[in-house]
Amino acid sequence: MLARADGLNAQGFALLHRVCERAGHTPVAYLHARSLRPGEPTRSGAGDVVSEIVDALPNGMDLLIPGRKGMLPHLVAGYQADLIVCYGFPWKLPPAVLRSTNLGAINVHTSLLPKYRGPIPVNWAIRNGDKEIGVSIHWMESAFDSGGILAQEAGIALGDDVAPQPLWAEVDRCIERLLPRALSLAVAGSPGTPQEESSATYAGWMEPAFSEIDWSASREAVHNQVRAIRFAGSGRSGPVALVNDRRVRVLRTSLQPADGFRVMCGDGHVWITESVPMTDSGS
Repeated sequence: MLARADGLNAQGFALLHRVCERAGHTPVAYLHARSLRPGEPTRSGAGDVVSEIVDALPNGMDLLIPGRKGMLPHLVAGYQADLIVCYGFPWKLPPAVLRSTNLGAINVHTSLLPKYRGPIPVNWAIRNGDKEIGVSIHWMESAFDSGGILAQEAGIALGDDVAPQPLWAEVDRCIERLLPRALSLAVAGSPGTPQEESSATYAGWMEPAFSEIDWSASREAVHNQVRAIRFAGSGRSGPVALVNDRRVRVLRTSLQPADGFRVMCGDGHVWITESVPMTDSGS
């Protein structure tokens, strides 16, 4: 059973489906989350995403869209599946779901675990100025992203201008290399390599204050703040800042002299190379 939920759902399901079949396994159903948390309102644009998934759904494949977590164990158990393969599914799966297949559940996570457990590891890697990310495939346990690691690979570079599409394409290529190995180990009953708890960090949702620039912060912190929010908004969003007594949304900055506004931060200058004025509605 394949579980997924993010901005590239149809492509993501297709990737997992293709890799599983090539490794000799037959997916029996897709599981999609229409909200970030069980019982919350449906996410904006969820209808379009579901339509995209349905249009690409293989013949005979079921698509499950649960509204509450309590029904998941019954839904999953009915398929008598051997394994759940998760990638980007935002709900915390209860132990009853993890026990509802013969082998349990494995998860694809876009960080080098135990670093950046949680829902948005790539965003935090950009925010912290990391030079690269990796992919880990691990057993799912009751705590987020804490189970034994079955396969892991580093080396996905984070450039100064991180664009979602090419980055996720490279992540997908990494998954194609790692998932067959992880599936083989899972079927063989391998517990994976235990994670070092003392090295664990958590990549939760960004705090509300992160949406506004504090010019007393370091120049690198401001630059990475703009990079992280631009990545999350696919290049169309950025933090709000006061520049020359006007509120603007900062879309791109440079740490080197460049055309645009030069602004003093806590330890030096940053150059705003792309911005848009804030409207009365705050957008």
